[in-house]
Order: sequence, then structure tokens, then C-alpha cells
Amino acid sequence: MAIDRDRIAAAVREILVAIGENPSRDGLRETPVRVADAMAELYAGVGADATAGLSDSASTADVVSNDPVIVRDLAFRSMCEHHLLPFHGVAHIAYEPTDIVVGLGRLARVLETISARPQVQERIGLEICDALTAGAGASGVLVVLDARHECVSARGAKQTNASAVTVTATGTLAIEPTRSALLTLIGRGDG
Repeated sequence: MAIDRDRIAAAVREILVAIGENPSRDGLRETPVRVADAMAELYAGVGADATAGLSDSASTADVVSNDPVIVRDLAFRSMCEHHLLPFHGVAHIAYEPTDIVVGLGRLARVLETISARPQVQERIGLEICDALTAGAGASGVLVVLDARHECVSARGAKQTNASAVTVTATGTLAIEPTRSALLTLIGRGDG
């Protein structure tokens, strides 16, 4: 989906006028275009297929077991769909391969695609689970997201140190004791 930068720039000019600013003054003259360019980057995941490239990066020759694969500390950022304010943090993704193993960098790409949309944190985890199940045939997926939300720190409650932690697990990785064991491994942070 193409982002309509001209419409965004026009809307930003209107917002500047609505808050009592002069969009023609030196400091703001280029702001509408800058915001439009930023929006194109921040929302690049709208309409994009998060499973694209998963099967292309997969390997069947290297699969020696169906043990879970964990990638920790993947940085992400997204925009809260309720306030259009940013939130950012780290993601930890575990999946249980079946016949194929996905390149580890592809997990970061799935996260980036899904988070580059107006989002809520809980849905990011669910959409990652769905993408890895559909695109890589994972028999189970577990996603832990830990993020700080500007809608909590910059406005409203103004809690600058608060973070939200969500856990989403599907398939074989949602079953105890596997789920708890993976959460312990993710939480250790030292291997």
C-alpha cells in the first residue's frame, strides 16, 4: 500500500494551524513533509505480508530436532493505535520448527513488519504467532514483548518508568511445562 504523503502533509499543516501555530514559520516550514516521510516509514507494515520471505529463508537440511528456537532481545517500535504515539521495547520470540528452520534474521523482519502498523502490543504477539505458524509451519510459538508506551509516560498517567509485558503462546509452546521453561530461559538473559 502506498502512503499518501501529500495528504499527510496537508493534514499536518491543518493540525499546526489548529493548535495555534504558524506552519509557515522557519522552524515549521518543512515539518509537514518531514512528518509525512516519517509516517511512510513508521507505517510501512500496513498491508505488508509478514510471512513473506519465511519459506525462502527456510532450511530443511539443518533440522536435527524439533527443539524450540529462541531469539531474545529484538528491538522494536510501533505506534499505539489509540493515540498515535510511539511505544518501543524488546521482543523475545521462541518457535518450535517442524520440517523447516527459518533464518534467525527473518524473525526480526516478521517483528518489524507487524510492528510497523497502528497497533496494540497484545496484537503484535498474536500476529507474530500467526505468521510463524502460517509461514514457517511452526508447531508452537511464544512471544514476550516488554515495551514502554508514550501514551502512558508523556500524557495521562505520566508514568515514565512503566513498561508493559505481554506473553502470547500458541500450539505446543502454550502447553505447560514447556511454556514455563521457555519463559525461564528468556528471563535469564545470560544463556
